[in-house]
Amino acid sequence: MSLPARLLIVTDRHGCPEPLTDRVAACLAAGARWIWLRDRDLPAPERAALAETLAASVTRVGGALTIGRDVELAARVGAAGVQLGEPAAVAPARARLGRGALLGVSAHSLAEVRAAREAGADYVTLSPIFLTASKPGYGPALGLGVLRAAAAVMPVVGLGGIDDVTARRCRDEGAAACAIMGTVMRAECAARVMARLMRAMAM
Repeated sequence: MSLPARLLIVTDRHGCPEPLTDRVAACLAAGARWIWLRDRDLPAPERAALAETLAASVTRVGGALTIGRDVELAARVGAAGVQLGEPAAVAPARARLGRGALLGVSAHSLAEVRAAREAGADYVTLSPIFLTASKPGYGPALGLGVLRAAAAVMPVVGLGGIDDVTARRCRDEGAAACAIMGTVMRAECAARVMARLMRAMAM
C-alpha cells in the first residue's frame, strides 16, 4: 500500500499560536494531504469532535486522516487509518477497519520495525531520527544509518527533529515520508514552513 503523501503533519494544539483546526486548515491550503490527529490528552468527547472536524477538512482536499491509537474513533469518522503503539495492535485494527485501512506502528528500533512488518503494518514511524525539541527526553537520536537500514525492511516515516534540511536528508536515505510536528505546529507562518518542507521532499 502506498502512503498518502511524503509529509505527515502531526497535530499538537499545545504548540499552536492559533486554534488547531485553523492550523491544520492552513497546512492543507499549503498542500498537506496527510494529517495525524495526535492530541491524546483531550477528553474523549472533545477529541471525537475534533476528529470529525478534521476528517471533513481533509476529505474536502482529497487527503488522508490518521487517528492516533483510537481504532473505534477512526471507524466512526471514516479516517484513512490509525497510528498504533505496538505491533500487537495491528491484527485487531485490521479486523475492525478492513484491508484497505492504512495502519502504522510507532517504532524506536530496528527490532521494532521488523516486528511491525511481521505483524502486517503498512508503515512505521521511526523516531527519534534527530534530537527533537518537542520531546527532549525521548531518547538518543537513532540517526540516518538506522533509518537507512529500516527503509530496507518496510516503508518508513522519519520522525523527530524534522525540518526542511533534515527532511531532505531522510528522503535521500530512503524514507518513504517524514512526519513533522513542532516545526509546523509552532511556526509563526505555517504556509511558509510547509512550502520549504514540500520543496525538501520534492512534492
